[in-house]
Amino acid sequence: MTKCILAIDQGTTSSRAILFDHGGQQRGVAQQEFRQIFPHPGWVEHDANEIWQSQLAVIQNVLRDNDVSAADIAAIGIANQRETTVLWDRQTGAPVAHAIVWQDRRTAALCDALRAEGKADLFQQKTGLVLDAYFSGTKLKWLLDHVPGARARAERGELAFGTVDAWLIFKLSGAHVTDTSNASRTLLFNIHSQQWDDALLALLDIPKSLLPQVVPSSGIVAHTDTALFGAPIPIAGIAGDQQAATFGQACHRPGMAKNTYGTGCFMLMNTGAAAISSQNNLLATIGWTLDRQLPGKTDYMLEGSVFMAGATVQWLRDALGIIRHSSDVEALAMSVPDNGGVGFVPAFAGLGAPYWDAYARGTIIGMTRGTTKAHIARAALESIALQSADVLEAMQKDAAIQLNELRVDGGAARNDLLMQFQADILGVPVVRPVVTETTALGAAYLAGLAVGFWSSQEEIAAQWRMERRFEPHMAADERAQRLAVWHRAIERARAWSV
Repeated sequence: MTKCILAIDQGTTSSRAILFDHGGQQRGVAQQEFRQIFPHPGWVEHDANEIWQSQLAVIQNVLRDNDVSAADIAAIGIANQRETTVLWDRQTGAPVAHAIVWQDRRTAALCDALRAEGKADLFQQKTGLVLDAYFSGTKLKWLLDHVPGARARAERGELAFGTVDAWLIFKLSGAHVTDTSNASRTLLFNIHSQQWDDALLALLDIPKSLLPQVVPSSGIVAHTDTALFGAPIPIAGIAGDQQAATFGQACHRPGMAKNTYGTGCFMLMNTGAAAISSQNNLLATIGWTLDRQLPGKTDYMLEGSVFMAGATVQWLRDALGIIRHSSDVEALAMSVPDNGGVGFVPAFAGLGAPYWDAYARGTIIGMTRGTTKAHIARAALESIALQSADVLEAMQKDAAIQLNELRVDGGAARNDLLMQFQADILGVPVVRPVVTETTALGAAYLAGLAVGFWSSQEEIAAQWRMERRFEPHMAADERAQRLAVWHRAIERARAWSV
C-alpha cells in the first residue's frame, strides 16, 4: 500500500483502527469491544489496561490484514471518548484504579455543593462548561480522595492524569500530552488563555503536576516506541471524538453543524474564532487548534451533548433482549406505523443538554395492553431524534443562526428511519455523507495536515461527498404536537432519583 494515515478511534464501547488513503477513503479497519463495568447504580467504569490492549490489538490487526508496515504510515491521528478519566503511575504505566467513564454520575453531589457555593459561573466563564459530573475535573478529584494513597502520591509527582487520548499516547510513546480539544473538557482548562487554570485547580484540590502538557490538535507531538511496530511512527493529530467528527465533516466555517449518533448524540456548531457563552445550557468548547504554538489559531464550538443514543438501542438488545443485533432495531420499528402512544425518555445516565439533570432516570410511559416491543423500539429511535431537537433549538437561540442543514455521522446515522424522523422533527434537511466514519477521518485529517499528507483545509473540504439528503415532510402542527408530548414525558423523567 502507498502511504496512508492510521486513525485510532477509541470509543466508549470499542476500540478501532482505520487506514485512510489520500482520497479520504477507508482502506482497512479492525475493531474490538471491551468491558463496561457498572459497580453501583449510576457508576460506569473501564479498565484502562483493557482499553490499551484492545487498541494495540486492532492496530496490529489492521496493519497485518492489509499488509501495511510502519514505513507505510505517514502519521497517526487519535480520536477518543472524551471526559473519561484515567489516573496512572508515571514509572510503571499502571492505572491506580479503573477509569471513570464520561457517563458516570458519582460526583453529582459534589457538583451540587459547588453550585450551592456559587462556583458555577466561575467554571462556565473560564471553561465554557456547565458544572456537571459529566466532565473530568470532579472525577479526578474523586479518585484522589477515594483511592488509598493517591493524593499523597500525586503530590509527590508520582501519578499522571489524562483523558483517553493522553493515556494512549503515553502507552504508545511515553509522552504525557493532550490537545486543546480534550483539555477543554476537563473543567480545569481556561479555553480563552488556553492554559490550565490555577484557580480551578485550587478549587478542586488537584495538583498541577498531574496534568499533561497541552499541545495543538494538529502537529507532531511524539513518535511511537520502535518496539511496538518495528519503526517509529509520528503521532500528529489529536482531538476528542466529537471535535474530530466535526473536522471530518468539513464543518470548518462558522455556522456549519454536525450531529454524531454514537453511544451518545453530540451536536456541534462551529462559531469561529470566538467562544460564545451559552444562555441556554449548552457548552462552549474548543474544536481544534491548528497552530504549532499556544494560544494558537483555534476554532470554537457550541455543543449539546445527549448521553444516551446508540446506547439506548444497546439497552434494548442487552437488557431487554427484544433484538438480537443493534441493526435489527430499524426493521422492528418499521413493523408498526407509529409508536402507539409510547413515550421513551432514555435518561439512564441523567439528562444532558439542555437540561443537565443528573437525577433524571429512564422512563417509558403511555403503554397500554396493545403496546408491543415494536412500539417500544420505535419510541426508542424517536427519542434519539427528539433529544437532538431540543439541543438544536437551544443552539440556534445562542448562535442567532438559523441552520440550513444538519450533517450527520456515526453508526446510527445509517438508520434511514431515524434520519428521516430527525429531519421531520427538526424541520431541517439532514445530510449523510458517503463516509460516515467521520470521527476517525477527522483524526486522520488533523494528522495528515501536520505532515503534509494533505496541503490545506480546502483540500480536505473538497473531499466531502453527500450520500443521501433527508428532506423534512412532517407538517408544522404535527411537529409541534410531537414536541409537546415529548416535553411532557421529559418532565416526568426529571429529578426522579433525588
